[in-house]
Formats: sequence, structure tokens, C-alpha cells
Amino acid sequence: MAVSLSAVLSLVLLVRGAAGFAILPGDALNHLEITEMAILNTALQVCRDLAQSEGTDFTLPSQPYTFSSVASACKSSSSSKSFRLAVYLVTYRNVRVDIQHALNSSFHFDDEEFTSGRAIITAGIQSIKASNKEGNYNTARQELGVILHPLQDFYSHSNWVEIGNTEPNANLIKSDTSIGNIAAKTRATCRNCNGDDCTNNILDDIIAEKVLTSGYFGVVPIASTKPPGKCSHGGGVDQTSDIEPKGGINKDTFKASHGHLHTKAANLAIAATSHLLQDLRAAAGDREFLQMMGISKGSSKALCFVIDVTNSMKDDIEAVKTVTNNIIDSQVGTDNEPSLYVLVTFSDPDVGPLIKTSDPKVFKDVITRLSPSGGGDERELALSGLQLALTTAPFNSDIFLFTDAGAKDTQLKSTVIALIERTQTVVNFLITDSPSTNRRRRSLRITGADAQLYKDVSQASGGLAIEVSKSELPTATSIITEASTNSIVTVLQTARSPGVTEIFTFTVDKTMSKVIVYMTGSSISVTLTSPAGVTQSGTSGVLVSSSESVGNFQTLRLKVETGEWTLKLASANPYTLKVTGQSAIDFLVDFVQASQGPFGGYDTLETRPKVGVEGSVVVTLTGSDSAKVTEVALVEAQRTNSVSGTVKAQEGSYMVHLSTIPAGQFVVRVKGTKDSSVFQRQSSTSFTSSNLTISASADSLLTPGTPFVVPFSVSSAEVGVNITIRVTNNRGFASTFPSVLMIDSGNSTNGTVTLSAPLNTRSGSDVTLTIEAETPTGDDNFVVQRFAVFNTVTDFSAPVCELTGLQSNCSTDCNSDQWWFSARVTDGADGTGVNRVSLKQGDGNFTATKDPNNPNITTVSYSASCCAPSMQLQAVDNVGNVGTCSFSNSSVVTSPSSLATGTAPSTGLLFLNMIILLFSYLLK
Repeated sequence: MAVSLSAVLSLVLLVRGAAGFAILPGDALNHLEITEMAILNTALQVCRDLAQSEGTDFTLPSQPYTFSSVASACKSSSSSKSFRLAVYLVTYRNVRVDIQHALNSSFHFDDEEFTSGRAIITAGIQSIKASNKEGNYNTARQELGVILHPLQDFYSHSNWVEIGNTEPNANLIKSDTSIGNIAAKTRATCRNCNGDDCTNNILDDIIAEKVLTSGYFGVVPIASTKPPGKCSHGGGVDQTSDIEPKGGINKDTFKASHGHLHTKAANLAIAATSHLLQDLRAAAGDREFLQMMGISKGSSKALCFVIDVTNSMKDDIEAVKTVTNNIIDSQVGTDNEPSLYVLVTFSDPDVGPLIKTSDPKVFKDVITRLSPSGGGDERELALSGLQLALTTAPFNSDIFLFTDAGAKDTQLKSTVIALIERTQTVVNFLITDSPSTNRRRRSLRITGADAQLYKDVSQASGGLAIEVSKSELPTATSIITEASTNSIVTVLQTARSPGVTEIFTFTVDKTMSKVIVYMTGSSISVTLTSPAGVTQSGTSGVLVSSSESVGNFQTLRLKVETGEWTLKLASANPYTLKVTGQSAIDFLVDFVQASQGPFGGYDTLETRPKVGVEGSVVVTLTGSDSAKVTEVALVEAQRTNSVSGTVKAQEGSYMVHLSTIPAGQFVVRVKGTKDSSVFQRQSSTSFTSSNLTISASADSLLTPGTPFVVPFSVSSAEVGVNITIRVTNNRGFASTFPSVLMIDSGNSTNGTVTLSAPLNTRSGSDVTLTIEAETPTGDDNFVVQRFAVFNTVTDFSAPVCELTGLQSNCSTDCNSDQWWFSARVTDGADGTGVNRVSLKQGDGNFTATKDPNNPNITTVSYSASCCAPSMQLQAVDNVGNVGTCSFSNSSVVTSPSSLATGTAPSTGLLFLNMIILLFSYLLK
């Protein structure tokens, strides 16, 4: 998958003593568990409130909550995989703070860095709100993970618990308030621990006066790292704890210096995380918040088109219009309704505009208005259009590219494949009037070499390169409808070039339906054998419910029969084979490596794995809480050779150790069991190994008008070679970087990329940066980084309400009486303006109308039965500050706040959930 699963791995592999909540299972609650609990609880609450407002049923799942059970309760079972994927990006970025920023005290609230720690959180919150407003949920998830780490560490590393607080510090997520009475740098805060007993090492006056302090942390035993009299973090890694006053105050685990308070600290961290999520929910809106969490009302799938709009594409565009209308008309309001629609058009020299919307009517209108024009030369900017789509569409998407021309921008081939590997997106090309479909061989806009480039890209993604005539295209577009169906899984994907006679096997399990075999190529002989031993020659017969053949593309829809199938293909020409089915059970996979951070353990591999050495992957099943993995193998893409790994179950996932990483392209194959039934799944994406290693790291927020520096390093076993560097970004921002680096000693070299975003870049935009390195022999590798564009926010005040009218005729019979009021909502003279006003609580008639002469004023009116004597509205300004106003038939209470009031789970409920989940982990 595109995001890393090392959050899961960190749970079990990072060493004790890291600068945050516990990592090892059973030793205490950790960042991963704290984050997951808060997200599961909040998602359930949002779905419950939505069901209540829409008048639909809602059933709370049994505890412990899981991704599958929460998605099901939200009436979006198909979102189980995307939900888990979204939360993994959050938890991965959270846990990775201990690796990237291990010694930066601000990210952990160590060294009494309260002001700078709060600044990280509040800037991140504003960035997340801006990203959500632009629909850039991947970037929002990334930043959410980063800021949750210091937010949660505050309760473990400071003395907030020790000074008697039982609720979270709400001011940590506000920029214009006081965090608390912070100890002066010269004020002593601790005494020596009494041997191993550190329960009373915080000075009495600090406790009595409720002065806020936190422990100092350092890996080098230098006295100057901790001022005299200050508390230490504590633990084996922290060298300051051996400097008087000795000991520590952290509550990261039960065995920590203040481990007796670990449960209280973890409980507050969960509550604080929930409160922050509620603030983001209020700013974004309920449906948008759920989308950030990967939960969609219909399908989790996105419908993504990349279309050549030159004059020769008139017939192709008409086919796109037809299939779009069919999908929208048949799927809107059903479980298969796409969660997002993406369109990128291209020609030459133009790429775009990019259209991204969740409104099917808007997308349908945009497609209907497509009009071909231009296209004087033979080649177009196809790969530039695909690059933009790959950086915009959700992870694990299916993209369909339509063209009748070769690519002018072939230099982007490696960049596009790099993005495919990182996003695990399937790219399907629908190519019209290629040499294989145009028998007259008149002057063509696409050659055999052009078609081969598209085939290479599609095969790397696990997609198809379908070559048809323009008249055949409407038939071939049936694949789009099938791919947009919920819960499509791949059970087999391979290619052979040159063609060869070979027998392939695949397993159809009890959870699967709609099994389809896709083939591309020419003159392919097919022999199919069912699990019962029935054999069929050709593409029609007793084992197939229907088949189609158009251009180089064939489909077979199998009559579903569980067990192992065999498929014999024979052809002298190159061909591809793909077998898919519909099933809830799928998997996520990521490669990991030994961490280079000070705490050891494992970290995600954000680049290609190294060829010929030992390797590790983490596999996580989705869609079932009872399925188990029994086998994981890396299968070479062009052959049946494979490397099987040693599978070890780890808290919800599986750690797989491999004796060697194969050379070239390979896919990941997973086998397992569910209720005694064997299943088989395979990654659509092909991964590639490399002898080069490349890494990069930078701040996650990019400010327009300010140079943004991204350091990177390249290493190789070869010395004295020149490494070619290529850098691209999806926004077309100006960049500087070294085009060549030499590895002359130490087997590594460093460089920097400097990006410049124009001042008018919208806050909330995201930037995907791809850095590629290539040796003279053609060995290449890449690293992909995503950053959020963030303009500094100066408006921290929430909208406020002014009552302009209140009437009531309420008497003893409330059923026949009504009350009503009117109010004006504004954002103040220096505010950014009211974005929206909505009814948060109440059963009456509510209207909100923006003043056409003053966009900073929204007029509200409300009427209700006297049997419902109160209501609450919620107002959000243009930077996401949230205010609530409560009215009743006799009085009004205004509560402006940048924190959503009212529906976060109570600390007691969160504590109960925490205990239940903790016991479930220990009993596994």
C-alpha cells in the first residue's frame, strides 16, 4: 500500500525507552492503541449522530471495536479496507515521530518545551482543517498523525496528572490561551527519587501550586542538558536521570518512573485525542470527517479518468460519457456509489484542469461538457496527466486512461511507476487505433513502441493495456463498471513476454463472488479446469457464464465454484492474465527495515527494497476479524519463481521475514484461512528491487513564498559512480537540485531539493515530490514525499451569535404551541468570514441565509414545538474555528469556542473502553 504499516510493526519491534508511550504489547497502552481507540470511538459517534439525524437505524457493535465492526455499524462495510488504511497512515506518522524527531524535545513536551510543543499541535490543526477543506485527506491524515504524538505525550511526560487534573488540557489545541502555570527555567521542580521509588520526587510546592513541568531527556550524560533542580524523563535511555535530582517522572509504561499513573495518563491521552478529533469533525462536517477516516457512504472506490481531449478523440469521449452516465445512474444511492470522482484531461501543451468532486451530478456535468479540440502533432502529454491523477486519487484507486496517441513525455515513465508503487494504484489504458487494431496501417498517432510504454506502466500497476478500435471501445469499457464495484480483490496477476505455454493455479474461496478472468494478447489458447475436475477448452463452455472478446482484450466470467482452479494459456505472443473476484477479505502490505534512529527497532521502507538481501514485510488482513494468514511469498512478475517468508502473527498483523529479496519485478501473494476455508490474494502492484538506497526527510508543512528544503541521501555498494538525479512535483513548483551526484567514498552521498511555492498557492493544497536516482547501468530507485501547503493563520476567534428576535406562545399544552427565534452569526471585524452554519441539536425548522451584501453575516431562523424547548447551532469560519450557540424558548447561551463542545466521549467511558480493549489484547 502507499502508506506504511510500520505503525503496526513499531508496536512490537521498537525497543523500550523510546520518547513516548509504551511500544511493546502487554506492557502498557501505546500511541498506536491510544490513537486507534479514539478514532474508533469518534467514528462510531459520528455515524450514530448521522443515523439519528437521517432517521435511520444504528446498532452499536460489541466491544472491542474493530475496523470491520465500526465500518459495518456505519453501514459502509466496503470501507473496512480504506478505513484501516487511513488509520494506519495516522498511526504510522504518530509512531514515526519517535524515529524522525526522537531528540526534538518539542515533539514530546520534554525539557519544559510547552510553548513550542503547543505550536506544533496548533499549526498542524490549522493545516489539517485547510487540507480537509480542499479534500486532500491523505495529507490531512499524515499531519494528524504527527501532531497526535506530542498531544498524547503531554500527559505522560508532564506532571499534568500529578497536579490533580482529571480532564484533558483543552488549551493544547488552542493558540490564543494559556497552557497553564509553567515553571520558570530557574525554578527547581524535583528531588532525588528514594532508590527505585520515584512516586514522590516532584517537589511539594510544585504540586500545591499546580505548577506545570516536564522531564528533561538526553542520550548524552552532560549536566548542562538539564538545569539544576529539574525533573528528568527517566528510563534506561535517558542519561539525565543519573544527574541530580536523579530519577524521572514519565508514565510511558507501568514500569516507568511514574508508572503507577500510566493508566490515568493514557486515559487522558485518549480523551484528548477524541477532543481534537471532535474539533476536526466540527470544522470539516460529519461526512467529510468520515472521508478523512476512510469511511464513505457508498463504495470506498473512486472513479478516476485521465482523458486525451484532442480532436481525434471525439468517439472515445462519447464512450466515456456513456459509461459515466451508466455508472452514475445505476450506482448513485447504492453501496457501489463511488466515494470520489476524479478527472484529468491532457493534450499538448496542456494538462488539466483537475476536477475532483464527491458530487455525481457535478462530475456528470463536467464529463458531458467535454469537447475535443487541437492536437496538431502525433504525441500528447499522457504521462503528465497520469502523474497528476496518481498524486490526487486516493490510495489503492483504479485509474482509466483513454488515448489514441503516444506519450510525448516519456521521461516521466520511471516517475509514474514510482508513484504507482507508492500508491498501489491500478492503471488501465484504453488505447484506440493502435498498430494491433488498425490493420490498414494508415498514418497512426500511436506506434508499437508507444503502445509498449503503456503496457509496461499498466503491468507495473496490475492494470490492463486494452487495444481496441474506436468502434469497439464501448464494449471494452465494461471493465470500468466492474472495477468500480465494491470489494474487488485480485487472486492472480501475471504477464509473459515473450508468450509461453504455462499452467496457472488460483483459489476461489467461500467469500468470493463474481469471479472474472481478464486476458490481453493475441492468439491465446485457453484451457480451464474447475476444482471438481471439469475441463473446458476455449472461452465458452460449462465453466463460464459469459465471455467477451474485443481487440486484444478477453474476459471470462466464471461460474463460481470454491477450490483450486487451473488455467492453461498457450500463445507465441506476449500476454497478461488477471483474475479478480468480489470479497470483503483483502490485505495491506508494506516493506520494512531496521530503523536508523537512536532507539533501534524497525521502520517503514519508503523506497524500493534492496535486492539479494534479507527483507521483511508486514501483512495486515482487512474485511474479517477471524481470517488468518498462513503463507506469504514474493512471486517474480514474469516467472513462477517465488520466495516464501516466515510468518509470525503480531497484534492484528503478520511480520514476514524473507531470506532474500528477488531481483527485478515481483508481486506479493498471501494465502490464509477463514472458517476452515482456504483463500488466496495477490497484490495488483508489482514491486521492484534495487541496489541503490535513497531516503529523504523534511518538515511536513510548506509555506508559500518561503524556500522549502528537502535533504536526501543516496547510497550504493558501488564507489566512484555518478548518480543521475531527477526531481518532479505534481504542482509544477520551481525547484533546484543537483542533476548528478558522485558516490566517491563511504558508499553514500547527500543532496538537497529546494521547492518554491508561489505566494498565491491555496492553503490546504498538497505537494507530492518524487526524487529519483539512477546509476549509469540503469539501476534506479526513488523516494516519494507528500507535503501540505500551509499559510499561517492569524484568526483564532470562533464565530459568535447575536439574538435578534425570540417569541414563544408556550403554555401548558406544548403539543399545540411553538417558539421561534432569529439570530445573526458573524466572525468579527478581523475574522476570515463565516463558512457555514448548521443545526447541531434540535428537531425544528432551521434555515441559514448568507447576507448577499456582507458574506461575514449569516442570518438564522428557527421554529419548533414547545415540547422541544431548546436547540444548538454550530458555526464554522473559513479557517475552521468552531463556535456553538444554544437557544431555548426562554433564554440563550452563546458558547463560542475553537473546540467543539458537547459530544466527545466522557473520560469514564473512554477508560472503560480502554480497559476492555487492553484485556482483549492480552488474551489474544
